[in-house]
Amino acid sequence: MNDSGEFERSSTETITPVVESADPSPEIRWQRQQKRWQRRSFAIAALLFALTLISTLVVGASFAASYALGQSPNIDGFFAMYGTLLNHPRFLLAGMPFAFTLLGILLAHELGHFFACRYYGISASYPYFIPAPTLIGTLGAFIRIRSPIRNRDALFDVGLAGPVVGFLFAIPALAIAIAYSRVIPLSLEHPSVVFGNPLALRILLALLRPGVPPSDLLLDPVGRAAWVGLFATSLNLLPGGQLDGGHIVFSIAPRAHKIVSRLTILILLPMAYFLWTGWFIWAILLWLSSFRHPQVAEWPRVSGGRLWLAAFALLMLVITIMPAPMLHSSLPEVWHQLRGR
Repeated sequence: MNDSGEFERSSTETITPVVESADPSPEIRWQRQQKRWQRRSFAIAALLFALTLISTLVVGASFAASYALGQSPNIDGFFAMYGTLLNHPRFLLAGMPFAFTLLGILLAHELGHFFACRYYGISASYPYFIPAPTLIGTLGAFIRIRSPIRNRDALFDVGLAGPVVGFLFAIPALAIAIAYSRVIPLSLEHPSVVFGNPLALRILLALLRPGVPPSDLLLDPVGRAAWVGLFATSLNLLPGGQLDGGHIVFSIAPRAHKIVSRLTILILLPMAYFLWTGWFIWAILLWLSSFRHPQVAEWPRVSGGRLWLAAFALLMLVITIMPAPMLHSSLPEVWHQLRGR
């Protein structure tokens, strides 16, 4: 008791602190690791998206300038645009129709993969875009899958979701562009680069503007972006390696995957020699990625309904692929091909 008559608290009284476990359960550690990885993935994805937006705006501004002059895009104008934009960055606004359309199609493609992974509980990164000073401003986009794919249905759905969603975004954009683009005889365009025409474009052109030959249609920047979107769809649907088409083949017939991949490479090699040298790069990528494919359980097989979806994927490949997507107009054989269109 102190002088005021109150009892003092004993100095020997102790308070037991609440201490959290220094070694959380494996599930908690995994959840924390996932959150940290997702934050890092989002930061990387946001940075790459911003850089790709800039590179596609530059390309879009070049396409817009060529279209305003009634000309097809040309390589000289594309590289000159970089110097122009350094002095007049406001011209980047002219590239918005191309950039937003293209990035929208590519983003839709990758989100198709992303949400299919989410549906099956597969850990996947946010979409990573690849900026590049090329004639289309990018090398595409991809997602990184970090956990196993447990069955063939999941592999099929993840592989197919991207091309289908991207295709469904690209076709309306192309249709709108065809309806409003200009018709200019090819002889008046003086193009330095001749773009191929996929079967999808020819079908839409015949429906929306009958009588107009593909060679006389000068696509606006939105149409150019849709063209790139269809081209990306066809590349991803190539049946081999770890491309989307390779995943579809592997999910349907795992033992045939290597054979189909090698046949695809054998077809691409003469196409690269006679039509477009870029096919050499894709043949090499298919060869490298066909060495190892994510393993999934062999049973159960994919359901019967997915076989019809596989047929739809093959149809998408047929109507979007271009044996000669881009050629330089100085080659005599190009003009010979154009007269036969």
